[in-house]
Amino acid sequence: MAAESVHGPSRVQLLRPGSLLKFIPEEILIHGQDFRLLRVGFEAGGLEPQAFQVTMAIVQARAQNSPAQQYAGITLSQAGQSSDSRKPPIPLLETIEDWETERKKQAARGWRVSTVNERFDVATSLPRYFWVPNRTLDSEVRRAFGHFHQGRGPRLSWHHPGGSDLLRCGGFYTASDPNKEDIRAVESMLQAGHSDVVLVDTMDELPSLADVQLAHLRLRALCLPDSSVAEDKWFSALEGTRWLDYTRSCLRKASDISVLVTSRVRSVVLQERGDRDFNGLLSSLVQLLSAPEARTLLGFQSLVQREWVAAGHPFLTRLGGSGASEEAPVFLLFLDCVWQLLQQFPAEFEFSEFFLLALHDSVRVPDTLTFLRDTPWERGKQSGQFNNYTQVYTPGFPGAGNSINPQLSVWDWNLRYSNKQILQFRNPGYDPEHCPDSWLPRQQPSFMVPGPPSSVWLFSRGSLTPLNQLCPWRDSPSLLAVSSRWLPRPAISSESLADQEWGLPSHWGACPLPPGLLLPGCLGPQIRLWRRCYLRGRPEVQMGLSAPTISGLQEELSHLQELLRKWTPRISPEDHSKKRSPNTILSQSR
Repeated sequence: MAAESVHGPSRVQLLRPGSLLKFIPEEILIHGQDFRLLRVGFEAGGLEPQAFQVTMAIVQARAQNSPAQQYAGITLSQAGQSSDSRKPPIPLLETIEDWETERKKQAARGWRVSTVNERFDVATSLPRYFWVPNRTLDSEVRRAFGHFHQGRGPRLSWHHPGGSDLLRCGGFYTASDPNKEDIRAVESMLQAGHSDVVLVDTMDELPSLADVQLAHLRLRALCLPDSSVAEDKWFSALEGTRWLDYTRSCLRKASDISVLVTSRVRSVVLQERGDRDFNGLLSSLVQLLSAPEARTLLGFQSLVQREWVAAGHPFLTRLGGSGASEEAPVFLLFLDCVWQLLQQFPAEFEFSEFFLLALHDSVRVPDTLTFLRDTPWERGKQSGQFNNYTQVYTPGFPGAGNSINPQLSVWDWNLRYSNKQILQFRNPGYDPEHCPDSWLPRQQPSFMVPGPPSSVWLFSRGSLTPLNQLCPWRDSPSLLAVSSRWLPRPAISSESLADQEWGLPSHWGACPLPPGLLLPGCLGPQIRLWRRCYLRGRPEVQMGLSAPTISGLQEELSHLQELLRKWTPRISPEDHSKKRSPNTILSQSR
């Protein structure tokens, strides 16, 4: 549950446990997990004291019943040793040691950890550390990043075991005037030691932030328990929200990028103007499709921490906690995409739907810094991480409620869920043979071959288009022009790269599907509504979604038996002589 205090169109305050009310509200908005919205209004004229008292009573009640209050009473032994030496459930990527460990885990030998942003003077939205090519000096990184939007230059997102590298960066800041050395540094970072480079236009064929927000609002209105949409028009109204269409578009594009990464040894660069929304969504989905270790419980949590939290996704703004107009639940759209993959490949994921639901609901829990800040700088500032030196760049920092415990993260599940609930986080249908140890070796597999020499491509609208240069500031080509023999076939709008033999020209030869790669179906019936999440306020449609346990099956069996008893009196007298099998009763009930 989330509560907001509202006074006029511009003053909105998220009511966190322990927070202080900054103004006398005109109304209180209470958002339920079932999309229900409760409004408590206060008429003008003498009700100001009552408004203040009611609002503070809600805040105090939330403080007493919230997990934050539970955190406050947890002993150090329960939380795990002391606050200074306590080891988080997963690496939070706040230290150079965490980044170095992750780099070695990915066997990214051509990359190193850069400390150029250690004081956040390059970009406050970037983490303190990130991966850059070995041969690139930090001085070159600093200058090169200045030619990208918000200072978010190209960094390694994931190193494929076959040799390809997946990078992400912001849009080129074309108004800048880089010198030749800076251009060479930018090109070197984009190429990442590969001769074959693919620039991916991230936002091509994907919805805008405004589209995502509008679709989510329509979905919420449709799934409310008291929705006025007629039952016979409900599915058409669901299609009209466009939410499933946007989920389909994200999965389709992620599949194409997975093909680009796994079909040839190359550098694939995701480029989005802000580099803080759909770059994280696509990069995360590509790793889920291509890397079995990302589908484990710990692997997925580490993926979210790296590609969303540490990478500076503006959670607070996108989820409506800052009162800004740039609200768009991109992270919730990502979780829906993951749920779609879980439905299509149930044996490939170690985590279950219940884990996704817990993560979905955790974005509204105001107890930790994980999802309640927009940048790593804000989280570090709040947690006192920078007290040992003077901050170089200090923009306005939003105040925080006293309930937030900076020593805890959203991944401390055992502090908010019982052991019985945490057991449901694991998928009972997961096949242990899909664990990382049985996957590809850390050498270049035979199915991956080098790309064409000195080639630069733009991936847009489902096809690869040759480019003459990487950077927009050069008057002459920065790399050799692509020979006509490397030109791809024209893209057909209804085909994905996988449908086009991996998007490669026919004379390159067909590539076998590599082990561990998932290619989801994106046709109409294959993309479904996440009923357990969006329709939790409608118990009548929740039947059939019981947990895969003995008790869940018993509950489902009891429900089916009750349905049979209800339908039995409807059988006509002349059918009494027939055998009353469940098939007979159910066929006559249609």
